[in-house]
Amino acid sequence: MARANPLTSPPPEEVHLQDAPLVRVLAQVRFPPILSIAEKSFVASFQESIRDQYPILRPEKTRSFVFGPQGVDSSEELVWRFLDLDHVWRVTLAPSFLALETTSYLSRTNFLSRFQEILSALNSCINPKITERLGLRYIARLENDDLEQITELVQPEVSGILTDLGSHVDQSISESIFSFPEGKGQMLARWGVLPPGATIDPSAIEPIDQRSWILDLDLSISKERSFNLEQMMSEFSYFAERQYTFFRWAVKDAFLSRFGGEQ
Repeated sequence: MARANPLTSPPPEEVHLQDAPLVRVLAQVRFPPILSIAEKSFVASFQESIRDQYPILRPEKTRSFVFGPQGVDSSEELVWRFLDLDHVWRVTLAPSFLALETTSYLSRTNFLSRFQEILSALNSCINPKITERLGLRYIARLENDDLEQITELVQPEVSGILTDLGSHVDQSISESIFSFPEGKGQMLARWGVLPPGATIDPSAIEPIDQRSWILDLDLSISKERSFNLEQMMSEFSYFAERQYTFFRWAVKDAFLSRFGGEQ
């Protein structure tokens, strides 16, 4: 019997995992550059509106690179990082985007509620008129005994070469791009084994000192339109449902049991 298509089938009932192996969840909204965001006085009201939850401010200068016909142009950009007391939640405000990320994910409802709060603050204090891209990313990682039992935890479609060669595989990463019906976004999905000290994205997946298996789902839509908080949150909810549906398609029931699945 063929399994349901995770790109189009109804999302399954959510099973809460007490010990979910998520290492990072990140949501981002991009908008046309607002140069005033580089000014302390301009972002002060935004900081004040989120300071109860994210009281630590860490300004950072980052360098971006643009490849053009005349070679590579680089520019320095100031971004504002706001962290919670435990340093597990981080808000990033830059001239062209707002992002929320966590290494301590609790639930879809909790994450989207937090993101809605900072988007509301962005709307009130910064007032971007247009959005250009929305993105939501989930990254899970298995290591140690879970990696040794990978074929018992995930479906053959994502265990791939590990099914037959197992511990002999040092590195094997699969990458696919999926388009959702009716132009509702694209998902970059990557999964596979990384050797010790390796990463496919240093900004999101920290290298560790042992082999690991990752599942990285990055769903986004690039479209210029008016800044509409209600519409954006509806799309982020859709993203999360589709990513969860893909996740459930990728794993076996043993995975849910292993990580404390609760109906």
